[in-house]
Amino acid sequence: MAIRANSFRYDPPGASGVAVLTLDRPDRLNALTFDVYRDLTEAFRALDTEPGVRAVVLTGSGRGFCSGGDVSEIIGQLLGRPSAELLAFTRLTCDLIGAIRRCRRPVVAALNGVVAGAGAVIASACDIRIASPSAKIAFLFVKVGLSGADMGAAWLLPRLVGLGRATELLMTGEFVDPQEAQRIGLYHRVVPQDALLAEARAWAERLARGPSEALGMTKQMLDREVSMTFDDALQAEAEVQALLMERKNFREANEAFRQKREPRFE
Repeated sequence: MAIRANSFRYDPPGASGVAVLTLDRPDRLNALTFDVYRDLTEAFRALDTEPGVRAVVLTGSGRGFCSGGDVSEIIGQLLGRPSAELLAFTRLTCDLIGAIRRCRRPVVAALNGVVAGAGAVIASACDIRIASPSAKIAFLFVKVGLSGADMGAAWLLPRLVGLGRATELLMTGEFVDPQEAQRIGLYHRVVPQDALLAEARAWAERLARGPSEALGMTKQMLDREVSMTFDDALQAEAEVQALLMERKNFREANEAFRQKREPRFE
């Protein structure tokens, strides 16, 4: 499936193997529309198998990463709709988060400016979050009379910051500044604005040089094991490692060690 960048910018991977998706509605702080949800979901599903892609950077243009659902183009349109249409919409939003988590390529979020509502959940679904000093974040759902458990937030957030912090963030809907977000483990790094994209790309390039199958399996197991018993997790990890030991990258790592060079992973 080709990447159709109808509502965002797409920079295909070069030699580095890093593709870049840029939300591109800067006049609306990259607020989401129905089309943006659909296009991003299709894009992440395609990136899972897109030739040449070994890692992905997701960022926003202008002053914000993503301010959530567009007030006029989504929220206003939902008022008064029948139950079936509301459920279809909420499932559409969850499809995007599922596509990001199921994409086996590492996804690095470069968070510039406001990260709010659905934008906060999208950031949480990424594997690495690099933020600028202006990237305050809030899970705003309770502020508009909705549950803080939206788009998988109540599954993702406790695993990132713990149940206590997640409860606070989801029940208050208050903004958290980048320094506090880093302190509690929600952000991995906070860097100057002019270094943000370069830092995110550096992370993505570092991951892209790694063993893609092993990284993809790591991402899958992190999600799968949350519902496993400890004994089931041990069994699953034993099976996965035995499988990967048959792959070329395992042999390449050993050869590189013996030859005192960096491994060249497939």
